[in-house]
Amino acid sequence: MHASTTADSTRDRILTAATAEFSRHGIAGARIERIAKAAQTSKERLYAYFRGKEELYATVAARELTAVAEATRLDPTDLPGYAGRVHDYFTAHPERLRIMNWGRLELAGAPLAGSDDPVRATMLRKTEQVRAAQQAGHLDPSWDPADILMFVSQIAMTWVGQTDLLPADEGERVAFLTARRAAIVAAVQRLFPAVAV
Repeated sequence: MHASTTADSTRDRILTAATAEFSRHGIAGARIERIAKAAQTSKERLYAYFRGKEELYATVAARELTAVAEATRLDPTDLPGYAGRVHDYFTAHPERLRIMNWGRLELAGAPLAGSDDPVRATMLRKTEQVRAAQQAGHLDPSWDPADILMFVSQIAMTWVGQTDLLPADEGERVAFLTARRAAIVAAVQRLFPAVAV
């Protein structure tokens, strides 16, 4: 096995272990020892890849945001469809939303040490996509693009964290979430209908 393959494998195991750790315990509660043990490596080896917990979290958060972006594909000309995909993604992967929420809670908007903030970078990129759609006449230009993104995201994730309100029966739960998804898509359609150009 080549050294770079081993290194990539170790780094990937660290990131997988860190993702689970941050999801369960947040940033402050996460322990490097547990991450290293779950990754089947040493703390020293982990520190060879990442200088500390915040850098490790920033890498995990950036990777998660990339996965979300690929799975949900923002199309500013179809915000209802985008909202439905966001709902579906986080309903299927609530642990990924927890990772993002821990960052919001514990880092309180402060930029991550030694790195670009992946959440801000993603927000800026998506804001520009919405602004371009407005300029092309696909969306109502009277809305601020940042408000559009925030409102659509919040509507899309309304039911994700409400597990205590979901039916216990699996069949009822699926029907309930299907109805909630339809309501999310309808709400976004009413707020931000695509304009035929």
